Amino acid sequence: MTGTIDLETLSVTKIADGLSDGTFTAEALTEASLAQVAKLNGTYKAIIFENPEALETARQIDRRRAAGERLGPLAGVPVVVKDPMDMKGFPTTAGWHLLYSKTGGTDLMPGTDSPVVARLRAADAVILGKTNVPVLSHTGTHANDSWAGPTINVVLEDRVPGGSSAGTASAVACNMCVVGLAEETGGSIQNPASAHGLVGIKPTIGLVPNAGVVPLSDNRDVVGPIARTVTDAALCLDVLAGWTAEDPKTLAGVGKVPKGGYTSSLARDALNGKRLGLYGPGWRPDVLSDETLALYERAKTELEAAGAILVADPFAGTEFAELRKPTPPTSHFDGRGLESIAYDVDCYLKRLGPDAALKSWPEFVEAVSEEDPFSEGGVLSFLPSLADFRKAMEAPLSPPEMPEFMALKASYLTLLDKVFKHHSLDALVYPQMQYELPGLHSGEVILETTVGELNIAGTPGVTVPAGYYSSGAPFELIFLGRQWTEAELIAMAFAYEQWTLHRKPAV
Repeated sequence: MTGTIDLETLSVTKIADGLSDGTFTAEALTEASLAQVAKLNGTYKAIIFENPEALETARQIDRRRAAGERLGPLAGVPVVVKDPMDMKGFPTTAGWHLLYSKTGGTDLMPGTDSPVVARLRAADAVILGKTNVPVLSHTGTHANDSWAGPTINVVLEDRVPGGSSAGTASAVACNMCVVGLAEETGGSIQNPASAHGLVGIKPTIGLVPNAGVVPLSDNRDVVGPIARTVTDAALCLDVLAGWTAEDPKTLAGVGKVPKGGYTSSLARDALNGKRLGLYGPGWRPDVLSDETLALYERAKTELEAAGAILVADPFAGTEFAELRKPTPPTSHFDGRGLESIAYDVDCYLKRLGPDAALKSWPEFVEAVSEEDPFSEGGVLSFLPSLADFRKAMEAPLSPPEMPEFMALKASYLTLLDKVFKHHSLDALVYPQMQYELPGLHSGEVILETTVGELNIAGTPGVTVPAGYYSSGAPFELIFLGRQWTEAELIAMAFAYEQWTLHRKPAV
């Protein structure tokens, strides 16, 4: 609670109602949010750059409302943006001290907003600032190596916060904002959302543009929302989704957004009669911890009580689990699809504009030469293990062919379709993590159940709170589906959320 505004219970809808009936102004709400940032950001290191224009944006919203102007769907809603997303007026550092002038590096100053940031502005959201990430968004576990210092988990301060969208999840969890932009290449929406007991939507690749976002892989990177409720995440996705000429792959998403938006099918009975596939060795042989199994069993009972029909291990007897191959020296992460990073970064740098300090991949390599991310001990040292990466680096400014990745993606999609049709499935529902969260500085990584499969296939997933371990660490489910089934997954996650109401305030 800050003044008369209860930040914990704020939602997009409550903000619209509060502004409409005069309960508070956008300026007062922004002041309360900034006060929360001032109070907690020193502890959690969620936001690395505060937006000095936030209050003026809020005042303009109030003036426009008073003048009877029509406002956007996120009018007055306090939001945050993940650091790798270009936002005019701020350096894009990707968490790396070599890409920030105040830590001895080179600033990447974008000439324009990324499309997702531009869409937030057009929706009249109040952007409070940019959030913390690990170097080059390389890990789904933490932000410990960021130049800004480690982000802290708001639910359990001695546990990892999830990454790479650690700062976004932390900001949402401690009520600095209502929703935040995250981005996933390998768990970076679902992991931090689950680590903080939040809702995360990882969209189908091509639904939301990721132009103007520092890439790990244009073949896998997706932008999506993190929020405290399914409804707020869905309303944010409404704003983010859609075609733009800046990102040609979004052409695939034309006609895929439901009429009426992603909240149009939300209902408490949305699980009734739905056939849901369960986690098992047919998907992946990794064993769940005893406590995870117990929590999953409880969740199954809740799903059945909500009317769902559960199908045990629908991938049994298929070759699905054999497709996943962790990339050495990692023991858990399948990096296929990241082979194009040099070409993707070159395209990103060209978009920064004519005044950018770095305009090409060769200039980027020179600027960060003292810490080669691909060398032994580097944050991306696994990439040279991929045969298609070596070939791509022989001509880094040319579009790579990546035949192994393309064949793998086709195999995943083909098997998903086959299994869904054979079992008449509506979705899959898994525990998002195999074990509870490791310690913040333990050196252990989050062991999830879907990273690689989900990211290589480019299919959607929605995480939702499903309880807590005895330690207090959050336990979450993830609803998974075929391409372009976000609306159905969101509806099922909403039904589960409303049926159980597991989430507890973090602060």
